[in-house]
Amino acid sequence: MTEPIQSESQENAAATQAGAETPKALPGRTTTGARKASSKSGRTRAREFALQALYQHLVGGNAPAAIDRFTRDLSGFHKADSLHYDALLHGCIAEAETQDALILPLLDRKMEEISPVEHAVMWIGTYELRNCLDVPWRVVLNECIELAKEFGGTDGHKYVNGVLNGLAPQLRAEEVAADRQRNPRAES
Repeated sequence: MTEPIQSESQENAAATQAGAETPKALPGRTTTGARKASSKSGRTRAREFALQALYQHLVGGNAPAAIDRFTRDLSGFHKADSLHYDALLHGCIAEAETQDALILPLLDRKMEEISPVEHAVMWIGTYELRNCLDVPWRVVLNECIELAKEFGGTDGHKYVNGVLNGLAPQLRAEEVAADRQRNPRAES
């Protein structure tokens, strides 16, 4: 006889009754570790929408204007920093060749073998490292790692981290050196 299918909350309740602890979420996080939507900044949301838009560009070859119109109609877009989204979407597409040229030497495979999600996340990170100097390099890396964790493959975030961590000293040499000198134990 098969057991009935239980929802996650029913499983947690059953585990609690059996004496096991239910997974506890950190503040602003779900039990799986993802950031709760309510705790996301406008820029974080802009990166998420830009990622979706860049994915459409990479996979479907859709025109930036069509992607932009579609994305702006998505639920929750009004909570995103639309200026940052614009900069990421249009900047990443306009600078695609330059960004790929920076990323490619750090890859251990051909660009065509990289997941479009990880490729788009690396574009976002590269663009921000080059053009958004108001965003600290460690924030760029952290935000991109979170994007890759949430939307990418199982270990895609590790790959993104490795590539962007290799790019940061090239693109933000003084900032990275000063940061690492102040905090040598915080190496990524």
